[in-house]
Amino acid sequence: MKKILSCLLLVLVVVACSVQKSNLKDDEIYFFYSNSCPHCHHALEYMNKKYPNLEIAMVNVANPQGYDLLVEAAQKYKLGNNVGTPLITFGDNYIMGWAKQYEAKFDEYCKPYIKK
Repeated sequence: MKKILSCLLLVLVVVACSVQKSNLKDDEIYFFYSNSCPHCHHALEYMNKKYPNLEIAMVNVANPQGYDLLVEAAQKYKLGNNVGTPLITFGDNYIMGWAKQYEAKFDEYCKPYIKK
């Protein structure tokens, strides 16, 4: 009887953990950054210059809540331990890192978020 109760308790814990509500909204762009990251600054310069009115949720990973949200994003996109900044999320899509060649991908991913 104890084994059955233990198994049921384990199943309940697993189900409760997997039903956790996500804090990431699919209808929002998140920009995970670190103040000391030069790639973050380059990405932000590009976004501010080309899309000055685009609404982006800025998430500083140095803050505890920002770090927790970064961990949640890493789990959502199945990034494992290979997470870096900048990380920019758009619903089901993301860009990690920044280089000139990522600009076109950013342009494509942000189209649905541009308010006309």
